[in-house]
Amino acid sequence: MAGLIIGAGLGLLANAGVETPAAQARLDWWIANVVQPVGRLFIRIIFMIVIPLIFSAIVLGVAEMGDLRKLGRVGLRSLLFTVLLSGSSVLIGLGLVNALEPGRQLSPETRDELKARYLGQAASRVEQGTAERPLADTLLNLIPQNPLAEAVNAFAPNYTGGGLIAVMVFSLFFGVALAMSPPETGDALIRPLRGLFEVCMRIIGMAMRIAPLGVACLGFALTASLGFDLVKSLGFYVAVVLLGLALHLFGTYALFLRFGAGYPPLVFYRKCQEVMLTAFSTSSSNATLPVSLRVAEQELGLPRKISRFVLTVGASANQNGTALYEGITVLFLAQVFGVDLTLGQQVVVALMCILAGLGTAGVPGGSLPLVVGVLVTIGVPGESIAIILGIDRLLDMCRTVVNVVGDLVCATLVAKGEPRTEPAGEIANS
Repeated sequence: MAGLIIGAGLGLLANAGVETPAAQARLDWWIANVVQPVGRLFIRIIFMIVIPLIFSAIVLGVAEMGDLRKLGRVGLRSLLFTVLLSGSSVLIGLGLVNALEPGRQLSPETRDELKARYLGQAASRVEQGTAERPLADTLLNLIPQNPLAEAVNAFAPNYTGGGLIAVMVFSLFFGVALAMSPPETGDALIRPLRGLFEVCMRIIGMAMRIAPLGVACLGFALTASLGFDLVKSLGFYVAVVLLGLALHLFGTYALFLRFGAGYPPLVFYRKCQEVMLTAFSTSSSNATLPVSLRVAEQELGLPRKISRFVLTVGASANQNGTALYEGITVLFLAQVFGVDLTLGQQVVVALMCILAGLGTAGVPGGSLPLVVGVLVTIGVPGESIAIILGIDRLLDMCRTVVNVVGDLVCATLVAKGEPRTEPAGEIANS
């Protein structure tokens, strides 16, 4: 936040202080040769980690559910409610963006400047993103013939294959097959995948260390070039994200609790206050997991075997708030760059956001690599995420609250009708 405020503030001052063509030329030189390269360093690190992060996160998120045949009713109900909650969150996000159109609040002049800044030679990406494809081809491209080729070409500007979503689908199949494999086979693969995931987390941690400086530079470059018009449009974007998160948190969850679990929503929210505060302050589902486990057993009275399974897997595999945020962000940036998506393409975006929610790391900034990947797939330059990077931390805090509460809602739904076999407090002592 400090980087955003300082960078954007200095940029607005620089924009207002330019009075002559010579001064504008000097400012443009500093932005192009000094400020932007520092800011883009953060973006390049994010690009670098997208493919290995998606593969390891989705495979582990599915495989660590255990043997799907043995999990039986609990596993199937967990999967069902995860898909229902994630799908409803994405539909809320896409519906709000299409209704309110926050990306179209920019003036035509500002939009043209953004296109010139970020699209450059990538006009073919926009043409590719707006081109209509037959539904049969779109569905067939979900199943990759060569997963390695899809991974290599995921960010290629003129690639017509499945790209990133094909990598996600392959990872999903791989994870399901791994979960159904015998332990002697599965364990040998899960260990290196966990190592790969941890390395990806380390690299993201390195990127987040330089994020304040990168955000300050990117904020300066944007506001110095485009002025207050961009700041106003970001205000609309933030309002739409927060509205969507609030509707899902207090609307969708309340309906599922009342009619699916028979649990009074107000009582549920009151008992989850500690989890909400922890999630908001840490911006991490993983860091909030110990608190969620304790609240699930001691406050909500859920069976430990169910709460541990659902909440542990949900820390990575049930990211409803993140899926909603990703859907809004992708369509917002598509509107900013004038990429008009058809209904079929928006359905593909929704599927990608649901799958991305399955593979999102439960750490601060863990969703950024996946947003970049989805953007490139629909023909919007990944570098355009710089527009919303400065305010991502605040939105990350808010969507993490929705994520962890969604895990508890899912656990409550799964636990309905299940017998409680453990004494209260056992989880706190184990």
